[in-house]
Amino acid sequence: MLYLLDYGAGNIQSLANSLKKLGHEFAWVQTPEDILRADALLFPGVGSFGSAMQALHEKGFAEPLRAYIASGRPYMGICVGMQVLFEGSEESAGVAGLGVIPARAERFSSTDGTHGARKAVPHMGWSKAELVEWGDNEARASLGSRYGLSASAPRHYYFVHSYRVPFCEGVRDWALATTQYGDETFVSVVQRGNVFATQFHPEKSGRAGLALLDAWLSRTQAEPPSARHAVPTPASARAPTRRIVACLDVRSNDDGDLVVTKGESYDVRERAPNAGAAPVRNMGKPVELAQRYYEEGADEVAFLNITSFREWALGDQPMLSLLNVAAATIFVPLTIGGGIRDFTDPDGTFHPALNVAHAYFRAGADKVSIGSEAVYAVEQLLARAGGAISDPAKAPEEALQGDTGIEQISRMYGAQAVVVSIDPKRVYVDAEADVPAAHAASLVAGVDERPATAGQPARWWYQCTVKGGRELRDVDVVQLARGAERLGAGELLINSIDRDGSNNGFDVRLMDLVRGAVDIPVVASSGAGCVQHFTEVFAARSSAHGAPIEAALAAGIFHRREVSIADVKAGCAQAGYDIRLD
Repeated sequence: MLYLLDYGAGNIQSLANSLKKLGHEFAWVQTPEDILRADALLFPGVGSFGSAMQALHEKGFAEPLRAYIASGRPYMGICVGMQVLFEGSEESAGVAGLGVIPARAERFSSTDGTHGARKAVPHMGWSKAELVEWGDNEARASLGSRYGLSASAPRHYYFVHSYRVPFCEGVRDWALATTQYGDETFVSVVQRGNVFATQFHPEKSGRAGLALLDAWLSRTQAEPPSARHAVPTPASARAPTRRIVACLDVRSNDDGDLVVTKGESYDVRERAPNAGAAPVRNMGKPVELAQRYYEEGADEVAFLNITSFREWALGDQPMLSLLNVAAATIFVPLTIGGGIRDFTDPDGTFHPALNVAHAYFRAGADKVSIGSEAVYAVEQLLARAGGAISDPAKAPEEALQGDTGIEQISRMYGAQAVVVSIDPKRVYVDAEADVPAAHAASLVAGVDERPATAGQPARWWYQCTVKGGRELRDVDVVQLARGAERLGAGELLINSIDRDGSNNGFDVRLMDLVRGAVDIPVVASSGAGCVQHFTEVFAARSSAHGAPIEAALAAGIFHRREVSIADVKAGCAQAGYDIRLD
C-alpha cells in the first residue's frame, strides 16, 4: 500500500488528485504505525523546514520515518519532503533534519554574482532539471530515463522555494539532477537506493510532472546503491523561465451563478442600451475556462473572487467547490484571491485570515492573493514605526507584531504561498515639487495618457487603492511593495487601473519601478493586447543591475480568444526568452 504523509501544512490535495488521475490507490498516514506498515511512502512538504520538523516530532512521525527509510522500502519526498532528508537548513537555525544526506540547505543569494544583477527570491516558477555528469554516461541516461528525466532534452518543472541545497561533496553520490537559478547550481533531484526526492513539485508541473510521478509510482522496488561520482555543471548566469499566467475574475451573476467576467476600467457590467440595469459581463464558466487554459499551456491559473467573501468568507461554498473541482484536473499552480482576511461570522465567531487561507490550501490552492488587506497592513506597519520613516522596508523589528494575515500565513506556509495584489493609479503632477515627500520614490516621467493631453511629456506618481480601485489611500506603490515584502509576502501581482481593459500594453514604467524596489518575484498585469506586449514587459529592466519581470498575466484577450496562450509563448520563445513549451 502506498501511503501519503500529511503533517498538516500546505496544499497536498493536488498531489492526491495527481495520484487519482494516474490511477494509483493510496492511504493517508494517520498514525506512526502507518509509516512502518507502508510498502511505499510519499512525503509532500509545503512551508518552512522548522515547521515541518516540529510537526513530525509532535505527531511522533520522525523516528518511524527514519526507520522506514533505513528499511530499504521506496521513499519519495517533494520540496520540504526532500529538504528534511538533510542535516538541517539555514531557514531554521538549530533545527535538525533527518540526517539521511550529509549536507544542509542554504538561502538563495539575491544577487547574481556573474553579472552583479539582482535576482528574485523565492525562486518561483519553471526551471529545467538537468542530469548530473558522471563517468558512465550511458548508465546515467538509463537511470534518468527510469524517472522520465532526459539527458538530451531536460524538461521544465515547477519550483517554489527560498532555500536550496548547493551541489557539494556531501551530495555527490546522491544527486541525480541539478537546476540552475542565476549563477547558482543546486540539487533538484536526489536518488540513492530506495530514496528518491525532488525539490520541484511534480504534481504542479503539468504533463512532465505527472510522467515523473507515474514513473516512480510504477516501480516501487528499491534500487541498489549506484557507485557514481557526480560532477556539477559549471555555473553560468541563467535568466528565469518566464511564466504566462491566465487570470479569471469570478463573481456571481444576477441569477446567483458563478461566472468569469472582465472589467472595463473595473466595471464588470455590460454597457446598458437603455436606462435598465445592465447584466454582468459573462465570459464563460470558471472551471471550463481554466481547464482550457491548462491544456493550452498556461504556467499558472489565478481565480480572483471579486464579489464574494463580504461577510462570511468560510461560508462561500461555491468558490471552495470550484477550487476542489479545478484542482482535480489542472496540474499547474492555482492562486485564489478575494477576502483572505480576518472576519467575524454571523454567529459572532472570529476567524483569522490564516484560517481562511488554510481552507483554500486544503481545497487545492497553492497561493493566496491578498489585496486591500495588504494596504491596511502596510499602513499599520508605518504607523507602528512612529511616522519616522516613509520606507516600510526600514521598519524596526518591533513594528512587526505578527498580527497581520500576511505575516501569519507566511510564517505557517512560507512566503511563497502569499501573493500581494496591488492596484495603483497614476496621479499626474505639474512639477516634482508637487509630489508629497513621502511618495517621491514612486515618481516617474513619461508620456501623458489622459485623453485631453495625450502624447505630451508628463510626470506622475502611483497612488495605491483599495476595494477594487474605488478608494484611494495615502500609500504609494513603492511603499506598498516594500511593505508587503517586509511583512513576508513572496510575490507581487501589479495591476494598473489606468491600463485595465485598454489592450494598450502593460504599464512598463510601473512594472519597472516595482521590480527595482523589491527582491521578490513580480507578475505584470493589466493592459495586454498582443504578443508584443508580453515581450516588451519581459525586456524591461529597472537598471543594468535590476532583475527581470518573471511573469505576465492576462485575462480578457484569452477569454475572447483574441490572442492564444500558445501564440504568446511562441512569440516569447522567438524573442529569446526561456519559455516552457511542453
